[in-house]
Amino acid sequence: MSSWLDLPTTDANALGQVLWADSSGDPLSPARLGQRIGMTSGSVTVLVDRLEAAGLLARSREHSDRRRVTLRPTPAARERARAFLAESSAEIAAALQGASTAELATSTAFVRTMAAAASDATTRLRAGRS
Repeated sequence: MSSWLDLPTTDANALGQVLWADSSGDPLSPARLGQRIGMTSGSVTVLVDRLEAAGLLARSREHSDRRRVTLRPTPAARERARAFLAESSAEIAAALQGASTAELATSTAFVRTMAAAASDATTRLRAGRS
């Protein structure tokens, strides 16, 4: 998506987070965006400024506390993301249709194993064990 939008990977990731949150009805503040992508508030401000200047993101004040800022994707960002997903989804679907049952079973087993390993590591690390 970053190549499609001609954005640095970090900017595309942030925009994707804003798009996803907005579409799920739970828009992000700059602070929540920073938590999701692992950036400081100062870095998020610079990133949001870039996306706003590119016409992909808008800041709004939608709460009774006018100090709270909500990040919303612009219509242009929504359309570009929709076009990317439509194009990439068609190619992914074609690749899946061309895969054999054995290839899909092997791939599924591998992804499940990797997801379980990541989940186990996260649980262990959260518990403070090495």
